Amino acid sequence: MAVDLKKIPSTPGVYKFFNNKEIIYIGKAKNLKKRVSSYFSNSFKDRKTSQIKFLTDNIETFTTKNEVEALLLEQTLIKENKPKFNILLRDDKTYPYIYFSLDHNYPGIYLKRTKQAVNSNYYGPFVSSGAVKKSIKEIQKIFKLRNCNDSTFSNRSRPCIEFQMKRCSAPCVKNIKKIDYFEDVESAKSYLSSSDSQTIGRLKYDIQKASNELDFEKAADIRDRLKRIELIREEQSVVTIARDIDIFSVHSENNYIGISIIVVRKGKIRGTKTHLVKKALFESIDSVYEMAIINFYDSQLDIPKKVLCTHLLESKGLISNVLKKKFNANVQITHSPTKSIRPIYNLCKLNAKQIIENHLSKSDKYNFAFNDLKNQIGYQKNLKKIEAYDVSHISGNHAVASCIVFSNEGPCKKEYRTFNIPKELSGNDVGSLEHVIQRRIKYYDNKDTKPDLILIDGGINQLNFSQSVIHNSEHNDIKVISIVKGINRIRATETVLSKDGIIEFNKDSKGYLLLQEIRDESHRFAINAQRKKKNAKNRKSQLDKIEGIGEVLKKRLLLNFKSLKNIKSAKIEDLMTVKGINAKIAQLIKEKL
Repeated sequence: MAVDLKKIPSTPGVYKFFNNKEIIYIGKAKNLKKRVSSYFSNSFKDRKTSQIKFLTDNIETFTTKNEVEALLLEQTLIKENKPKFNILLRDDKTYPYIYFSLDHNYPGIYLKRTKQAVNSNYYGPFVSSGAVKKSIKEIQKIFKLRNCNDSTFSNRSRPCIEFQMKRCSAPCVKNIKKIDYFEDVESAKSYLSSSDSQTIGRLKYDIQKASNELDFEKAADIRDRLKRIELIREEQSVVTIARDIDIFSVHSENNYIGISIIVVRKGKIRGTKTHLVKKALFESIDSVYEMAIINFYDSQLDIPKKVLCTHLLESKGLISNVLKKKFNANVQITHSPTKSIRPIYNLCKLNAKQIIENHLSKSDKYNFAFNDLKNQIGYQKNLKKIEAYDVSHISGNHAVASCIVFSNEGPCKKEYRTFNIPKELSGNDVGSLEHVIQRRIKYYDNKDTKPDLILIDGGINQLNFSQSVIHNSEHNDIKVISIVKGINRIRATETVLSKDGIIEFNKDSKGYLLLQEIRDESHRFAINAQRKKKNAKNRKSQLDKIEGIGEVLKKRLLLNFKSLKNIKSAKIEDLMTVKGINAKIAQLIKEKL
């Protein structure tokens, strides 16, 4: 690399990374030296950051007076140079608008994409085309405007399905006067530019006016329109009294950052947007919000007076200043949602988290959880495999133990095992666990079978006896912990124990949730095995006592009737439908069962 990192100033500014004289990445920093040096440290880097580091053969920096100037300059340079690694959060495609074709005798309502509305016939922009389609459908239900193209309109001889569905007044066949249709168009435009309450108030006034003028037909038509608006309001999944506000949420997990944006206009959600970016490319959560907010409004979206963020930002003043200088918009950046907006606020937070969950593969999730668990239990080696044990019985009868296996890629169901517990140990959970681990440990000579960690579902006694078996074996490097049920078995109240005592866990951590999942899976597998054992014994003890019924007939009966209970309740003639069951055997079944 051609630049000396020591010479980079510790001031706010913008940096440019070059490869063969081509700008590949542009960023801003509060401290240029600290930020640029971080790219070339020995700490872990994701693939994209490592690629930037590898490709960079020259660096240029430009000092600014403050962070506001740095952020503005960064945005300008990215827009001009379009570096290949600066694709984060940028959306150069056009945004969808609602468009009225007012140059037609009977204007239609459509979705149109453009970078900027060219006249008053455009309403928006909306964040997504889905939001536009939903709004158009809503308007059609209320005002019955056409959505067909002009060619289809001019060639209609009878009303289409939209008329039958009461979403169009059929102007194509002159079912409505031109003046009345234009009035509906103007009402629809007013509806888009007003809140629901304003529209409803205006319609109530129009009803009263029409009634006073004895135009009862018009009053009835307006009343129907009002009812449709009120019905649509009831159908809205999220209702808020907030008028214009944008909500931004950022969630950081694994090596990713999820960004969710919800746009509210006139008290309704106009659209949502999500982004997924790599964590390593950002200095802090604040820098993510800066990039997300500035880039969002750089796409000609109308800017509200209030922006709600789900984090308390140190840089909210910086963002407000940039919005003021770049867009001449006075925007209040806040982090405290009102009661009315809180449901949408929580929805935004959920979506920021969900975008990461949707992206991560199963192996990514478990790998991160394994690493988190390793750190929280103080395990010094690589944690790649966990075995978990649970004992299940009914009042000491039909006792079995389960052994389930998880790797850092998830459950290894092919390696699950069950163990029958000897009668003399049935009901003795401590002795049963000791017995099972002693049997299982014989297979640990195979390195592919041997776990790094054993999880016991039980308290200190179960832990101590299990630990003793491992300690006295050749495999005493295996760590043993146990998970103890909380009060009234309430989740997230469990205690994790080791030989050194209680292990303190963050109850929301991925490692703790992993232990819960493994414990639950172990319990499920043990219960299922115990039930199968019980059912098998019941079937054997009752059906095998009937003369003339061997293994073949028993299997046929169970396949046909599914359970012993159904066999008991079956009529003789139904039993005789099973191949090999004659009247005599059927009668014996009814008598014996």
